[in-house]
Amino acid sequence: MPQSSQNRLLEMMPPSDLAQLRPHLHRVTLEYRMMLCEANEPIRDVYFPISGVASLVNVMANGFATEVGTIGNEGVVGIPIVLGDTVGPTNVYIQVPGVGLRLRANILKDLLERSTPSRTLMLHYVHAFFNQVAQSAACNTAHKIEQRCCRWLLMTHDRMQSDKFPLTQEFLAMMLGVRRTTVSAVAQKLKVLNLVQYDRGHATILDRAGLERHSCECYSVSKREFDRLLGPAKGLVQPRLAAPSRPQIDRLDRTNT
Repeated sequence: MPQSSQNRLLEMMPPSDLAQLRPHLHRVTLEYRMMLCEANEPIRDVYFPISGVASLVNVMANGFATEVGTIGNEGVVGIPIVLGDTVGPTNVYIQVPGVGLRLRANILKDLLERSTPSRTLMLHYVHAFFNQVAQSAACNTAHKIEQRCCRWLLMTHDRMQSDKFPLTQEFLAMMLGVRRTTVSAVAQKLKVLNLVQYDRGHATILDRAGLERHSCECYSVSKREFDRLLGPAKGLVQPRLAAPSRPQIDRLDRTNT
């Protein structure tokens, strides 16, 4: 089952701090390829995903792009703001569509300067995120492609609200550091094992327990680190939302606690 039906950082935040943010949180549709942060440009907004996956991508001088990390409903897009900076070296855009909550970066910055508990929470998340990046780097050299693919499918499943979700072979190939033909072969193998159904850019998880058995230990190692640093996910109920003020965006209901 998904680790949460809300954003994990917001649900772990002290209630008084969340109450200060709530009037400024705007629900947005996170569309495929939507750019959230641009490399070396000021970060004006941060995003708390509820579902979907954002990809951090480094672009080399020759134009070659490499995916270096992903963020879902366990975290926040805009990590440099948490660390006291205003720009980052990577592009961040949506690879798996979903929904999230947008917040002006200066509002989060002001809150973290005032609140030690929320600042500690966010720094614990940053620690867990970079632990996950380091684990992924080790995983890419130590484990078989099938194991790594199962791991990424589990991570994506955690961040969605359904067993079926859009997932392009292009994204899987970039996450795994292999060619799309290799991803196709692995997807066929998982289909034969009746673990995952992959069709026309959509993955359906058929046997999560089976995926966990076929995955490497990196999935559980990263999950344990998130639980250690943040505490277990609470899985809050989806908040009530006011009527949209304009297409795809509405403000979080101020009366919702």
